Amino acid sequence: MTSSGEESLSDTFGFMELAIQQAKLALNSLEVPVGCVIVEDGKVIASGRNRTTETRNATRHAEMEAIDILLEQWKKNGFMESEVANKFSKCIKEVYYGCANDKFGGCGSILSLHSSNPEPAMSAGVPQQKGFKCTGGIMASEAVFLFRNFYEQGNPNAPKPHRPLVQQVSN
Repeated sequence: MTSSGEESLSDTFGFMELAIQQAKLALNSLEVPVGCVIVEDGKVIASGRNRTTETRNATRHAEMEAIDILLEQWKKNGFMESEVANKFSKCIKEVYYGCANDKFGGCGSILSLHSSNPEPAMSAGVPQQKGFKCTGGIMASEAVFLFRNFYEQGNPNAPKPHRPLVQQVSN
C-alpha cells in the first residue's frame, strides 16, 4: 500500500483492509493474493490487484495496476506531464505491507527498493530525497493467511515441471 504523509494508525489499518480486499479479489481469480491502494491527502485515489495470470502479462502486479488507473485518471483530468510527475512523486512517500516474501520481496527481503543512497541526490543544488519509508507487518496474519490459501490450493496456471517431483520416503 502506498501513502502520502503521516497517517494515523487507524487510517493505516483502514487502508490496509482495502488492500487486503483487493488481495482477496486476486485470490478468487487464482492470482497471487496481493492488493494495493494509493493514498493522497488521506484519501484512496487508486487501487489494484495482481492480474499477471489473467492478462498473461508478468508486469501486471497490483502496484502497476493501481498506478495505471491513477495515471489514466490524471490524464482524463487534463494534467500535463509535469503535473503528473509532481503529483505522483508526492504519493510514493511511504509503503506499508502485510508480510515479507523471502523469494520475491522488494522491500528488504530480496531487494531493498525503498532504500536510498547514503549521498543525497542533488537537483539544481538542492538535496533530493531518494527512497521511501517502508513498514511491514501491518495485518500480517491476514496477509499470511491469504498466501497460505493460495499455495495450498495450488496454482493451476503454473507451468508443469520439466522433471519429475522427488517423492519423500516415510520411515
